[in-house]
Formats: sequence, structure tokens, C-alpha cells
Amino acid sequence: MITIAMAVLALVVGLGVGLLLARREAPTPALPVQELPPPPSPAAPADRIAIATLGDPALIVDGDVAVAANAEALRLFGDRINGSDLRLTVRHPVVLDALDEARVTGLIIEREITGLGAGNSAYRLRAVEAGDGRVLLLFDDITQARLTERMRVDFVANASHELRTPLATLSGFIETLQGPAAEDEPARRRFLDIMAREAARMSRLIDDLLSLSRIELDKHVRPVTVIDLEGIIADVGKTLAMRLEADERQLVIEEALPLPRVIADRDQVLQVLHNLISNALKYGDSGTPITVTAVAEPATAASPAVVRMTVSDVSPGIAPEHLPRLTERFYRIDSLRSRKMGGTGLGLAIVKHIIERHRGRLEIESQTGVGTRISFTLPQAA
Repeated sequence: MITIAMAVLALVVGLGVGLLLARREAPTPALPVQELPPPPSPAAPADRIAIATLGDPALIVDGDVAVAANAEALRLFGDRINGSDLRLTVRHPVVLDALDEARVTGLIIEREITGLGAGNSAYRLRAVEAGDGRVLLLFDDITQARLTERMRVDFVANASHELRTPLATLSGFIETLQGPAAEDEPARRRFLDIMAREAARMSRLIDDLLSLSRIELDKHVRPVTVIDLEGIIADVGKTLAMRLEADERQLVIEEALPLPRVIADRDQVLQVLHNLISNALKYGDSGTPITVTAVAEPATAASPAVVRMTVSDVSPGIAPEHLPRLTERFYRIDSLRSRKMGGTGLGLAIVKHIIERHRGRLEIESQTGVGTRISFTLPQAA
């Protein structure tokens, strides 16, 4: 009996092991492949990636906390802006009001603000509700646009003022000639002489305005013509010979010959020299020389090879506080004297724009009681 029981047990165990082996070797039927959606990314990294592509400063604000800032925003506000409370870091009432209004109304809120970052910069702020209580703040820098607008307004005002004065003079004398001085021959001659000078002044002003307009139109178009500078100073001297003789002035020309050729617009170089020598004639001391030099300068690590031209005079000089503003349109140290001399206040502005077009440098040096020295550079031709 024991032998039969053991045989049955061995058979059962053998069958069990066989079934287990058979189940292990049997292939498992393939299940259909199902693509799972990618796990959602954390909110902050996704925000940073999205606003990093923007060229203007941008912040994403949750509540009052900046949860993301792009590189431009970090440059504007500093690294402390990340994760900070805007009420403590920005503290600009217009920004905070726009933030609250965009969150409450869901509308795009636009404001113009100043006083952010360094300097007196101006920005157009856009606050956009971005969902989940977050708001996107965009800061568009409009500083240059506002400066340009201000310059245009000042230019129109100054030009109008400059034209109004001679026009008022002409109108007054015309009325006088038509009335009380109609039969007064000496008065008529005197008044007509003054009227001629005022008309000439208006003509010069209009010519300078047109010249400045043309120069600014081509300011970003660099000259491509290669010209020879030898003799160019003498050409300007010939056009001013009568004025030089009338003031007992001598034009001293010092050229380090041979001068290399330069890339420049010849007519504009003549205009620069004419304006600078004319200024030396107007404001320099009578009977003293005006020296004009031209010398080649080799290339350095900081600048290419150039030809430097310099106009020096003997004059009362210019006070240091006036030097930075001399090239502004209509800026005059002594308005009454300048108008009496026939100046329009645009000569050095024209010079500056011409030199900028040539990618050169304009330098003004003056010593009170000694004189003024103005130099400019032109790039040498390769």
C-alpha cells in the first residue's frame, strides 16, 4: 500500500511540474501597444522656456510673486526679481495697478511708465491674464521713440523761432516804408539794407535746414567713393578768400604729403571744412591765423587707419560746460552775437552728421583765452 501511494504521489508531482514547465514555455499573447501622453512639465520651467524667446523684458506673476523672468527682465530688474514679491522689488504703482486690473478684468491692460531700471527710461507695459491667476507682464522699451519725438518737437519749435525773427523784422520795415518812411530816402536805404541782411539770413537758414535734411536721409548709407585729399583745403580757402582778406586773416595749410586716399563724399568733406573754417572766421580774433592740418594716422587695435584733419584758431575760446552741446541743432553760446555774425546754429550739427555718415570721429577742444581746435577723421582706402 505504501508503495502504491508513493507511486501516485510521484505521478501527481510529475504532472504538476510538467504543467508548470509547459505554462512557463508557452508564449504570452502580445498586447496592443498604446502610446501614453508625456507627463506634464512643471509650471515654472515651461513658463521660463516660453518667455525666454521674447526680446523684451517679460515676467510671469502669480499673485504678487514673479515666478518666471526672461534674460531681459533680469537685466532690467536684477536677479532678485525671480521669486520676489513685486510690491517689494518693483514697487512701481502703475505696474501694480495694471497687474491687479488685468487679473480682475481678464483684459489686456496697457500703460506707459517711466522710472524703471537705470536712467530715465520709458516703457510701454502690457499686462495679460494668463490663466490660473497668473499674469504676463511685458515691458516694451520706447525710450528712443520718446527722445526722437522730443527732438522733432524741439526742432520744429527752434526752426519756427529762427524764421519768425527775421520775418517779423521784414514785416515791420515794410509797414514803415509803406507809411512814415515812404518819402524818407535815407531811411529807405537804411531799412532796405537791413531787410536784405534779414532775407539773406533766412535764405542761409533754409539752405542749412535742407542740407541737414539731406544728410540725415543718407546718414546710414556709408560713402563708397575713393577720393584724394591733397589740395582740398586750398579749394575751400579760395571760396573764403574775400572774407579772410576782409578780416586780415591768413589760412595756414599744413598737409603731411603724400596723403593716403580716403573713402568719402568729396562735396561733404568740402562742406565740413567750409563750416569749420567759417566758424573760425566768425569767432576767432581778427588778424590771427587759422591753421588747417591734414595728417595720416596708422591703424591701431581700437581703430582703423584714418586721415585726421584739424582746424585751429586763436580766439576767446569756449567754456568747458558748453563743449558737449556744441553739435546740438540751434545751440548757441551767445545767441545775439551768433545771429549778428550770420550764424544759423546748424553748422556744427551738419558737421557731426556728415562725420557720423563717414564713420569718422569729431573732437572739439578749447581753452579759454587761447583758442579752439576741432578735428575729424576719415577712413583710409584699403
